[in-house]
Amino acid sequence: MATAKSITTDDYQLYPSPRNRQRTVFAHQVFVPYPYMLIDLEAYDFNGAYSLFAACRLSDGKMGQLVTLEQEKDELRFTSRFVPD
Repeated sequence: MATAKSITTDDYQLYPSPRNRQRTVFAHQVFVPYPYMLIDLEAYDFNGAYSLFAACRLSDGKMGQLVTLEQEKDELRFTSRFVPD
């Protein structure tokens, strides 16, 4: 079993996806309240770097996933194209 170290920010407790190429928490973030949904970030054809984390939102304990993106236009691309199952 892989041991993933958690990351705590002001807003989230994060657990990196094993599929991440980078484990960086980028400035542009989108919380998705679907903890078990498969999100294929490569399919979005982002211009910049990105990463995905399992997340617990500290303000209310809500579980989900956090998509973090290097570029603002990639954040807009994700939010406009993302459709939950």
